Amino acid sequence: MSLTPDQILSAQKAHLETLFGLTSKAFEGVEKLVELNVTASRAALSEAAQHTQAVLNVKDAQSLLTLQTSILQPLAEKTASYNRHLYDIASNTASEFNKALEVQSAEARKNFNSLLDTTTQNAPAGSESAVALVKSAVSAANNAFESVQKAVKQASDMAEANFNAASKTATEAVKSTVAVKR
Repeated sequence: MSLTPDQILSAQKAHLETLFGLTSKAFEGVEKLVELNVTASRAALSEAAQHTQAVLNVKDAQSLLTLQTSILQPLAEKTASYNRHLYDIASNTASEFNKALEVQSAEARKNFNSLLDTTTQNAPAGSESAVALVKSAVSAANNAFESVQKAVKQASDMAEANFNAASKTATEAVKSTVAVKR
């Protein structure tokens, strides 16, 4: 099977569209990250000013201790929230890339299998065993690729569940520590 110039041009056009689409998704992720950091920085600056003002108004050590304790819980919650937002941005961007990869790999496998079928149909007589061996190897490779994709998906899901559990545990630990100090 030989490729015509139109087929080559079409494939190149599809690849460029995919590249520009992925580049756009990457920039969207960066924009969200910058927006998150700017928002977090503004909030931190405002809270630092409020905290400094509150510290300047403290009259005794007990009031200072109470003030410091009251700041810990919201700080931990905000840190956990920031980390969740950060994880969501990274996860969503990676998900978009994975979708594009799946589409591209499915298309490449389809094209390769079509090329293989055309080539094997035109194979010389007596090469049936070699053709069967090649088809078997391609099938095994496709199965292995699909297994790896499933394993990566499961690992990603497990990592997300672990991240969520760790965030929840950390937030609850800070809440209980603050409650004990009060």
